[in-house]
Amino acid sequence: LLQDVQKHSVHTLVFRSLKRTHDMFVSDHAKSISLDDESHKIKMDVKLKTEYGAVLHMPVLKEGKDRVSHPGGLQQSYSQPGEDETNTALALTADTKLHRNPSEGGIHSMALALPPSQARQDVSRTAASVGDIHHHAGGAGRSHPPSSSLMEGGGTRNSSLMRKAPTMPKPQWHPPWKLFRVISGHLGWVRSIAVEPGNQWFVTGSADRTIKIWDLASGKLKLSLTGHISTVRGVAVSTRSPYLFSCGEDKQVKCWDLEYNKVIRHYHGHLSAVYDLDLHPTIDVLVTCSRDATARVWDIRTKANVHTLTGHTNTVATVRCQAAEPQIITGSHDSTIRLWDLIAGKTRATLTNHKKSVRTVVLHPRQYTFASGSADNIKQWMFPDGNFIQNLSGHNAIINTLAVNSDGVLVSGADNGTIHMWDWRTGYNFQRIHAAVQPGSLDSESGIFACMFDNSESRLITAEADKTIKVYKEDDTATEESHPVNWKPEILKRKRF
Repeated sequence: LLQDVQKHSVHTLVFRSLKRTHDMFVSDHAKSISLDDESHKIKMDVKLKTEYGAVLHMPVLKEGKDRVSHPGGLQQSYSQPGEDETNTALALTADTKLHRNPSEGGIHSMALALPPSQARQDVSRTAASVGDIHHHAGGAGRSHPPSSSLMEGGGTRNSSLMRKAPTMPKPQWHPPWKLFRVISGHLGWVRSIAVEPGNQWFVTGSADRTIKIWDLASGKLKLSLTGHISTVRGVAVSTRSPYLFSCGEDKQVKCWDLEYNKVIRHYHGHLSAVYDLDLHPTIDVLVTCSRDATARVWDIRTKANVHTLTGHTNTVATVRCQAAEPQIITGSHDSTIRLWDLIAGKTRATLTNHKKSVRTVVLHPRQYTFASGSADNIKQWMFPDGNFIQNLSGHNAIINTLAVNSDGVLVSGADNGTIHMWDWRTGYNFQRIHAAVQPGSLDSESGIFACMFDNSESRLITAEADKTIKVYKEDDTATEESHPVNWKPEILKRKRF
């Protein structure tokens, strides 16, 4: 017996086993499945309701009966009140119980022939008003095809008969921005910017370990502050007191008294480089974020570490504060954005839509919305829960900084030295700028690390890798005729990620 088994190869044995299994379970594979009338009827009823529910209440088309002529050259017939309404062009025929779709001409003429009284009753019940159908169906002389895609593909028509495709709204026109001034003075990459509340001067922090204060009108250097022993990554000017706050890669957070131009407080606690900081607009609280994957909330006066916000799993690159809930927003290299409860010191929402490091977050000055920048996309969000609004795609680089003004101009600055201008509402990219690097610097040193509008919103200040600060302003001579919006209405495709 053993010898008999060994005569067959493994392949033959496996094949025989498969064949036995196949014969056991699929012995009747050639027979067609018997049609169950009841289940077929239920299936067709469901299909009817799903695909034609929106139009089943409309007058019933009877093909081949008393046809009525119409001005557009279309002919129409309707069933009499006493007839069986299931036997329609939209429903099943008596003999075959098969589904028959209405002809395109039938749909048009049905829309045209609706009596006014019926139209008034049905206007609230249909996906589009009868007036819309009249407008799109039109007469024989109408040049454009009917709207709502009467199902161009494959001959199948379904209930999108009455639905308009969403189209992108026309973006607001914004004048183009042009380079106005280049300010030199730093000896290293310029990493951060802050404008003082009176709009007289602005501050920059640099990799040369200095903080410099510049006159906004003339661009001249007013003051240099030294004290950090490594790159200054963040600066902020208080609106409530004559204080300037700075943080850097030396793990230090400093408070400068601008009346004496010296450090009056240190905030100790971060275990690694501090990348960004922001001041709360209404209470005396400072929030910093660091490479140690935490953000810390400090009481400005007592220097107490009120909260340590933990939850991110990688460097926290950016932090923003606002008076409304959520009062703190952080973006991290772990690709997430967290919205924090300031009172409890805990996360209230985590946004995980980004696929790459989130390096910058900006709050809209008038709307209850914000945007985040990453190498994959710029995304817009709605407060308080961080509901996704839309993607702004096209700035294909590592985005380091975002700024937005009250006019709805969003600016994104990237590692490759490019600046993109966007219309906030529609996400339309209306301008792209790539300014020349400072003579003598390497071509590779063209990154933009920070950008900010001044308080009048008529100037845009950028901090760059060529050691310069560039100031842009709107082109006063530009008009909508000279710089038209190259905008094409198209179906709006918003990724929900």
